[in-house]
Amino acid sequence: MNADIIHLARELAVKLIKQAGLIALERFDNFEHISSKDSFGDVVTEVDHMAEAIILKGINSTFPDHQIHSEEAGDNGKSSDWLWLIDPLDGTNNFAIGLPVFTTSITLLYKREPVLGVVYEPMTDRLFESCMNKGAYCNGREMKVKRSNHFKRGNIGWIQGHKVQNDPKAVQLRRHIDLNFKRMMRLWAPALQWCMLAKGDIDGIVLYNSEGDDLYSGVLMVKEAGGVVIDFDGNPFTGMSEEPYLIACHPDNKDELIKVVKEGMGPI
Repeated sequence: MNADIIHLARELAVKLIKQAGLIALERFDNFEHISSKDSFGDVVTEVDHMAEAIILKGINSTFPDHQIHSEEAGDNGKSSDWLWLIDPLDGTNNFAIGLPVFTTSITLLYKREPVLGVVYEPMTDRLFESCMNKGAYCNGREMKVKRSNHFKRGNIGWIQGHKVQNDPKAVQLRRHIDLNFKRMMRLWAPALQWCMLAKGDIDGIVLYNSEGDDLYSGVLMVKEAGGVVIDFDGNPFTGMSEEPYLIACHPDNKDELIKVVKEGMGPI
């Protein structure tokens, strides 16, 4: 793994993500086009495409041999150990209804392991960064996952894939989490929830079959902030998965969260 590439990639990602975020900021509550993306209610706006174009142009110019997969444009068809994942507007549905909860997410993976994650929240001008083995930061301040002595009084973020909808197991687990914690949060902006966990603003995340271009920046962010990211059986999550079922929190709280999830995944 080339440290020079990661250093250059970080500088580039920060520059591009702020440019993309400025577009979203300027057009928030003032965009022109919105269309349905699939039969599950997901939508796309011209801001998604405009932000994506800026990011793709910058990466292709600097790293022409790298593989890129982006939320709207798909895969560039190249084969490389280096893979960029781009979500130009994570939280498009929020953006479309005038809810100011959305980010842009850029991740760089090497041999399918995330090594760089950059997330930008334009409405608050918060820049989240993480590099493998170098910690996680929000606007230059180091982030740490919070340990809770009263875990069940905490806030748990819920993330599910678009196709999950009202799958009976998911509904059962959502309800169980809702009943066992102070609050279960569904932001529909997954990258931001991961950053909130890394920053210590929430206590945990339960992710139900949600793999996408926004996932791996958040996973790296939490790990680098001292958190654990594990599957529902408690095994460490590494690499990539097409159907991830994940738990994330402070290491000292993982057994309690695993217990709640196993209880919630019991017989319907």
